[in-house]
Amino acid sequence: MFQTVALSGSRGERQLFSEVSVTVKPGTLLAVVGENGSGKTSLLRMLCGLLSPDRGVILWQGKDIRQLKELYHAQLTYVGHLNGIKDELTPVENLKVSASLAGDESSGSIVQKALEAVGLGGSVHRLPTRVLSQGQKRRVTLARLWLSARPLWLLDEPFASLDAAATSYLTQRLQSHLSNGGMAVVATHQEIALPADSVQLLRLTR
Repeated sequence: MFQTVALSGSRGERQLFSEVSVTVKPGTLLAVVGENGSGKTSLLRMLCGLLSPDRGVILWQGKDIRQLKELYHAQLTYVGHLNGIKDELTPVENLKVSASLAGDESSGSIVQKALEAVGLGGSVHRLPTRVLSQGQKRRVTLARLWLSARPLWLLDEPFASLDAAATSYLTQRLQSHLSNGGMAVVATHQEIALPADSVQLLRLTR
């Protein structure tokens, strides 16, 4: 179980959000929505330990993540709103590097299956990523989720730049993750087509 208790955050002199208390149970996705500048990305970065909150605590299985440190990080997969891929590498090479750094399965066959799962097959594997479209680059990044067996996913605008087919692939992968007892926190501008009883909504206001 994943919780925030009275979490508050700011950027410079401006407070972004305050007193955010949520509980995300296994099999549940928390959709974080709000206008640009409302603090969605900052909240996600706090949840993965990259930013410190002004006040409040973040709990994993009832324990403060600041005490758990690496033990907590080993339980999550974070995908930011930037793709974080290298243009000179191929999709396969990019995915192998990111999977290896995260401690996920990174063998060639597994990586190729992950790319095929997001609709990137055949000759695309051998192309430098710089020649791919923005949507294809986003698919390369999101293919990490087909390699991750970690229970908590923190995803910042994962549907950005995706066409209808890729959106469907990602939605199906999220459904599979939740069905297997996983949890997800997703910052998004769009509705996620999942069963209503598996989705919670957190709206941040400016």
